Amino acid sequence: MTTTDTVLLIILTVLLSLFFLLGSVLMFVIIKLVLAIRRVVDKAEDVVESAEHVAEVFKDTQGRLALIKLVRNIFKLAKRRGK
Repeated sequence: MTTTDTVLLIILTVLLSLFFLLGSVLMFVIIKLVLAIRRVVDKAEDVVESAEHVAEVFKDTQGRLALIKLVRNIFKLAKRRGK
């Protein structure tokens, strides 16, 4: 090998090493980012499930309250007619 070949080999080796090092660091950062996004999505899913549960409770309560109001109105009407 000539001196030019050796210099080119050293330059390419250094550049390839830097590329692999930067690629490894970038992959580590991407993995951390994906894990953080996954945690946020899990928390968002929990919030949505809680909101759905609250909506179901209000829906059930609304039906019961309507029945109670109906019965109360019937008693009021019966009380007024009795007077």
